[in-house]
Amino acid sequence: MTMTSYVQRLMAEVKSRNPGETEFHQAVKEEAESLSPVLERYPHYGEARIFERIIEPERTITFRVVWQDDSGRVRVNRGYRIEMNGSIGPYKGGLRFHPSVTPSILKFLALEQVFKNSLTMLPMGAGQGGADFDPKGKSNDEVMRFCQSFMNELHRHIGPNTDVPDGDIGVGAREIGYLFGQYRKLRNEFAGVLTGKGLNWGGSFMRPEATGYGVVYFASEMLAVRGDALEGKRCLVSGAGKVAQHVMEKLIDLGAKVVTFSDSSGYVYDPDGIDAEKLEWLKELKNIRRGRIREFAEKYPGAEYAAAGGLDENPLWTRKADCAFPCATQNEINRTDAENLLRNGIGLVCEGANMPATPDAVAMFVDKGVLYAPGKAANAGGVAVSGLEMAQNSMHLAWGREEVDERLRTTMKNIHTACLDAAEEYGAPGSYVSGAGIAGFIRVADAMIDQGII
Repeated sequence: MTMTSYVQRLMAEVKSRNPGETEFHQAVKEEAESLSPVLERYPHYGEARIFERIIEPERTITFRVVWQDDSGRVRVNRGYRIEMNGSIGPYKGGLRFHPSVTPSILKFLALEQVFKNSLTMLPMGAGQGGADFDPKGKSNDEVMRFCQSFMNELHRHIGPNTDVPDGDIGVGAREIGYLFGQYRKLRNEFAGVLTGKGLNWGGSFMRPEATGYGVVYFASEMLAVRGDALEGKRCLVSGAGKVAQHVMEKLIDLGAKVVTFSDSSGYVYDPDGIDAEKLEWLKELKNIRRGRIREFAEKYPGAEYAAAGGLDENPLWTRKADCAFPCATQNEINRTDAENLLRNGIGLVCEGANMPATPDAVAMFVDKGVLYAPGKAANAGGVAVSGLEMAQNSMHLAWGREEVDERLRTTMKNIHTACLDAAEEYGAPGSYVSGAGIAGFIRVADAMIDQGII
């Protein structure tokens, strides 16, 4: 069977067994295509149906979450945990609270997490979970009551040696605190079962910054291969959450000029550049006041705000720049956006979000020789520091900020090297897409072979 026919057969089976799960279908297809050289060279992976086993979750948990809002009205949401693969360690991955949460979204994220966690070389399996609950517009008491109800069920399925969730979209320090408090009450134990905890109760330095900083460290490594650096580069960033904020922070620190950011309401373009002072104001706006970014343009008259519209293109990506850092959500860069970026001279695209570029967009970047880093490699810094938090919890100690930052830098450098080495070995020199998928797959696949047919 040729690899083309294998992928076609696989996708027909995946779509039949998982109808309507378009994000999951997209993630499976992208992974299968990147793994073609490995599966051709080592047929025993195919004979053991390793990839088919990886894309089928080991366990899928769905549960009802009932809570009461401030007016006394009873609300009902749906909670999930996808325990995707535990062959190299406890399941590890985020919890996402957002109205868009569906099994398709969570399965695609969990599949990406398999390879991302493997690339860190830490002993972490992969999972993902969440609920179709929107924390926006809710009071602290409402968020607390929801988190407590969510944990009333989730606690049965997690533990420091079983499944260690982390935060994702809609799950920040506040939500992790409420979730951990309820877990501690229910289980009568203080365990390293959630990461992203507060520094005073088991958290790690650098966890809030880790994903964003790691993205920029990876981009620096990519440019260094070509004898270049981020200093003086004009950069587009999408998103305004934790990842985007810390991508901007580290870019500014390294001398780059950040000119955009966005949220679900629209985007801001600041031709003068977003400096450290402006970024601190943005952090207060988003993290404390939970406001909308149009207020940024009202405070800084040189900045322009444009509301989100139903356009086929995102106007943020029409701005002229050297580097793009999509940090908002999946499929935020389509073919038209990619054309606009290329027309305006983009030379590097480094993903802070998971699967933010559509397959057509990725193909265009690769074809035009753009330095393109998929999220499974570039945004692995967050889960890497989550793994370091797990290690600190298990040893009952805390490392300093400088030590954690150095470990993060080293991890991102090692992931970059692993991607290039794998790409070179399997006939796709310089391809971070191929290299990330292959390097992440081999470690998981070999562990599965060693552990038998289970």
